[in-house]
This record gives sequence, structure tokens and C-alpha cells, in this order.
Amino acid sequence: MNIAIIGLGLIGGSLARTIKLRTAHQVYGCDLNPQTIQQAFLMEAIDAELTDELLGGCDLVLVSLYPGAIVDWVKAHADRFRPGCLVIDCGGVKQHICEALVPLARAGKWHFLGGHPMAGREHSGFRYAKDDLFDGASMILCTDGLDEPELLQEARDFFLDLGFRRVQFTNPKTHDEMIAYTSQLAHIVSSAYVKCPLADKHRGFSAGSFADMTRVAKLNEGMWTELFFDNREALLPVVEDLVQRMTEYRDALRDGDRDGMMRLLREGRETKERLM
Repeated sequence: MNIAIIGLGLIGGSLARTIKLRTAHQVYGCDLNPQTIQQAFLMEAIDAELTDELLGGCDLVLVSLYPGAIVDWVKAHADRFRPGCLVIDCGGVKQHICEALVPLARAGKWHFLGGHPMAGREHSGFRYAKDDLFDGASMILCTDGLDEPELLQEARDFFLDLGFRRVQFTNPKTHDEMIAYTSQLAHIVSSAYVKCPLADKHRGFSAGSFADMTRVAKLNEGMWTELFFDNREALLPVVEDLVQRMTEYRDALRDGDRDGMMRLLREGRETKERLM
């Protein structure tokens, strides 16, 4: 296939590097930073810089930008996709994006799937892109249920070829509800946790638990703020639920309720064991 990758940051750059390593596809890339494009070319992550002419011949377009920019870019280039072309975004929210782009794809006789590779690092940018970033990861693909099974199978096979362990199909609403809990809430908790006044004194007193809890606090605040507010309807309830459950632990400590604390900890342990 001829593949276009829009945005050569951590995810887009890693997709480019992985595709070139593991497949025979041609890869064309574009990025706002000309130096990033040059670096990607020199590292053989792309075959050439993407042009409008090359875009018109692409079979697959992977858009790895912020959610708002994804919608804007696809709308601006919708008339350049060839009939039958498959466009997949790599944003962290899906309802906002799919509601804007699925009708556009139907009208233009090309295809659109909402995508979310469940992989990442605490660093951003092409310099941190890896050709094994997706090994063992899950790729989520969102469909409205009207896409042809053959199209979904081809997309599934493509991502499995890149090293993803699993391709999960769902709808945009379910995606956003689950990601609010499994990803976005974790970033909020990490950001809040690391701001404790004792954090500056952690050296010599911390081990794996501290590292695990603070890892994703090193984030891109611009991107995550956009993700949080694009998914506000799903995220706010899980934040409020966590706050409520935290008060139970606080109350047990405040009231000297050892039996209550033991019950809360036992429930947490049993829940974790059930999930393993």
C-alpha cells in the first residue's frame, strides 16, 4: 500500500518506523516541523515527504494529531482522498472526531475509522519514536456498525502486522467512557499525587510505587487538557466517583475505624485479583 502519516510525533513517528521495519509499504509523511520530516527521511522512517499529489494515490491515511487538528486536517483534505481510501485517526477521544468525520467519509466515498493505539511514553516528539512501541499493545478501532466486514478485517490484519497484540472494535461512545477511566483518570490522579509538598523530599524514601504513581504526570498539558475537555461528559463522573471513594479511606483514618479500613483494602485487593 501507499500510506500517508500526518504528524510525525511519538505515535505517528513510531507508526512510520514500524511500518518501514515490518512491511513493504511505501510511507509518506508530513509534519509542521520541516526538520522532523528531514529527520524521519534520513532515518528511513518515510520514503518521501507527503504532497497533495501523493496523498491522492494513498490507500491508507493515518492522522496522528491533536483531536481538533485531526478534524480540521481531514476536512481540509477530504476532496483529495481517492475513492475507497481508508482514513484512520490516532487521537485519544473518539465521539468528537467520529461525529465530524464519518458523515464526511460517507459523502466522499472514502472510509473513516476512529483509531486509538494504546501505547505511549512520557516523552513526545519524533526523537522518542520507536519501532517496537506497539509490541503487545492494543489498537482500538471505532466503527458505527455500517462498515463492511472486509474493511474491518483488512484494518485488523494491518495493525496485527505492526506488532499489536489485539485489535479491539467498539463504538465511539464506549471508547470514550472506557478511556476516561483507564487512561484519562490515571493522568489526573498522577498529576494531583505528585504535587504533594513531600514530593521534593522523595529521594531515598521512594521505590517502585512512587515511580508508578508519578510516571504519567510528565505529560503534554496542552494535549491532555484538550483530551479532558473533549471527553468531559465521560471523564467528570469517574473523577467524582474517585473523589467519593477516597473520602471513605479518609473517613476511616479520621475516625480510627480499623475494621472499615481493612474492609476497603480487602475490597480493593479482591477487585485487583479478579482483574488479573
